[in-house]
Amino acid sequence: MRGVRTGLVALSIALALTGCKVVETDNKAQADGAPAGPPPPPPHQMRAEMAAGDRLHTTMTGEDLFSNRCGTCHLDWGMGTNLITKQQVALGRPPSMGLLANRDDLTADYVKSVARMGKGAMPRQTRVDVTDAELDRIAAYLGKGK
Repeated sequence: MRGVRTGLVALSIALALTGCKVVETDNKAQADGAPAGPPPPPPHQMRAEMAAGDRLHTTMTGEDLFSNRCGTCHLDWGMGTNLITKQQVALGRPPSMGLLANRDDLTADYVKSVARMGKGAMPRQTRVDVTDAELDRIAAYLGKGK
């Protein structure tokens, strides 16, 4: 038993020492003295930038508004997408139908109703969160003109 314990201690020390190996980097930003900074976010966390100006008379597209206003939950890996995917799979539909942008069964009126009233884990969105003009464009985009 003592030999096994000694072997485990030696193995633990060897693993710890190999993990402490110093690695030289070939990072240009660090070589220039400038801080490297964090890497850019992965694509599924990228959101469309909001246009400056009057939100009540927006010129942004429905797709960009959806990305910015709803994307945190309803783009890839968002909580809303995960929950809707689970529901769609339970109904026998493909997992791709978990992304609202892929759905063809949504109407603009339904999208507006769910946004304003909330549904399940989704809280209602006030007119401060999403203005009526923004919601009209988002609903037209998701409702595919229906």
